[in-house]
Amino acid sequence: MAEQPGSLISRDRLKRVLGRPEQGGSLSPPIKTAIFFAGLFLLGALVAWLDPRPSLRHVEVTMLSGSPSGRYHAVVDGFAGEISRRKGKLVNVATAGSAENIQRLVAARQACDVHLALVQDGMSYPEGHGLELIGRLPQPESLIILGRNLDRFKVPADLKGARLGIGPVGSGTEELMRKVLGAAAGLDAAVATPSIDEQLDMLERGELDLGAMVISEQAKLLSDAVVRRNLDILAMPYVDSLPHHLPFARVGVIEAGQLDYVRLLPRVDKQVLQIDTLIVGNGCASNGALQGLMAAAANLSPTFVLHNRSAPNQTGLPMNSVAQNFFKDEGPDVLGTYAPWAVDILPLPTWIQIGVALSLLFSGMGMAHRFRLWRVDANRVELESEIPELFGAGVTVGAIAEMPADPGHATPQARARLDALMANLTALAERCRKQSLSVLVPMGEEMSYRYQETLIYDLITALRSYRDRLPTGT
Repeated sequence: MAEQPGSLISRDRLKRVLGRPEQGGSLSPPIKTAIFFAGLFLLGALVAWLDPRPSLRHVEVTMLSGSPSGRYHAVVDGFAGEISRRKGKLVNVATAGSAENIQRLVAARQACDVHLALVQDGMSYPEGHGLELIGRLPQPESLIILGRNLDRFKVPADLKGARLGIGPVGSGTEELMRKVLGAAAGLDAAVATPSIDEQLDMLERGELDLGAMVISEQAKLLSDAVVRRNLDILAMPYVDSLPHHLPFARVGVIEAGQLDYVRLLPRVDKQVLQIDTLIVGNGCASNGALQGLMAAAANLSPTFVLHNRSAPNQTGLPMNSVAQNFFKDEGPDVLGTYAPWAVDILPLPTWIQIGVALSLLFSGMGMAHRFRLWRVDANRVELESEIPELFGAGVTVGAIAEMPADPGHATPQARARLDALMANLTALAERCRKQSLSVLVPMGEEMSYRYQETLIYDLITALRSYRDRLPTGT
C-alpha cells in the first residue's frame, strides 16, 4: 500500500533512512549488558592506574646534605622519608658541608644531576652562581664554642693566642669562624681545622683551648660533649655586637639546664650566635618538584611556612618565584596539587595572567566582530534605501523578481543606477564573505554573516532578473 501524503513514515523506510540493521543483526540484551559492565571495569581500572589523588610521584630530586652523623643529613633524610611515603623520590647525598654543597650545586647546573642542597646562611657564593633561595628551616643552628675552664675568657682580649679549632675545611663552621675572627681582628688565635670528632678528642686531651661547631641545640653530639666529655659552652664575650658585623646572624640563648636538667648543664644561661639553614636550588628542579619538596617540609614542620612568610630575605640569593608563591598562598596551589605537570610549564599566576589576557583578547575579538557585522548590516540597509525610490514604497524582494518591466527603467540613466546598485551590493557581499572567514569571528557566529549574504544575494538576484526583463534599444 502506497504511503499517503502526510502519513507517518513506515518502519521499513525509517530503517533505510537511519541505516539501522534488521532486528536479527542487533546485539542481544545480555551481550549489551556485558559490554556495558566491561566498559565500566576498564574505566575503573584506568582511574585506579592513574590514581588522581594528590601525591608526590612527580618529585624526583637529588639533595646535598652534610656529614652522615650531622643534622643536615638527618633533615634531608626526613624530607626523603616524607616524599617517599607520598610516592616520590629524594636522594640524600652526604657531603663535607655547606661550602662543598655550594660548589657542587653550581657545578651541577649543566648536567642537572644535583638539584638542591642545605646551606648555612652567611656563606659566600661565587660570581654568577645562578643559585636561588627555596626557603629556610624554622629551627636555626647555633655557633657553639666548647672548651674547659672557660671562666678565664671574660672579654674578647682574653681569647688572644688561644688554640682554636674552627671545623673541617670546606664546612660552614670554618667559613663562619673565619668571618668571626675577621670581625675580631687582633686575636691572633692559633687556628686548626680538624674534623668535629677529632676536635672534640683534642679538647678532651687539652690540645685545643676552644673548639667551634655550628650545630642544633638539640643535637646528641652537643649533649654528649657537655654531659659525657665534661666540656663547657663558652658564653661569647659581648656577643651582642657581632650581628652588626655578621648581619645574617642573631643572638640566641642556651638556657641553664637545657642539655641536662638534673645535673643543670649548662649551669648558667649561655648567649650564642644563631644562624639559619637555607634550602638552596640551582634551577634544575622542576616547579612541581619544588612545590612537592616544600609541601613535605611543611608537613614535617608546621612552622615552616609561617617562618618563611615572616622572615625577610637577607641572604643575598634571589627568591625562587615558585617558593615565593608557595609561602604567599600558605601551601601548594591547585595546579601544584592536582596537575604538577602544568606548574612545570608555567606557575599558576602566569596561567591566570594568560587566562585573563585570553579573555580580554576574545572579548576584543568579539567586539570587533560585532562592530564589523553591524557595519555590513548598516551598509546593506543604506543600499536598500534606494529600492523604494526605484520601485515605490512597500515593494518586496520577491515582488521585484516577478513584477513586469517598467519602461521608465529602460533609460540609460535608470539602467546605470540599477547596475551601480547591484555592483555595490556585490562588493558588500564579497566583503561580508571575507569578514566571515576572519579570526575575529567567534566559533559559530559565521551564520550571522551567512544571513547577511543571503539577504544581499536575494536582492541582487531579484534586481538582475528585473533588469534582464527590461526592453532593449530604448
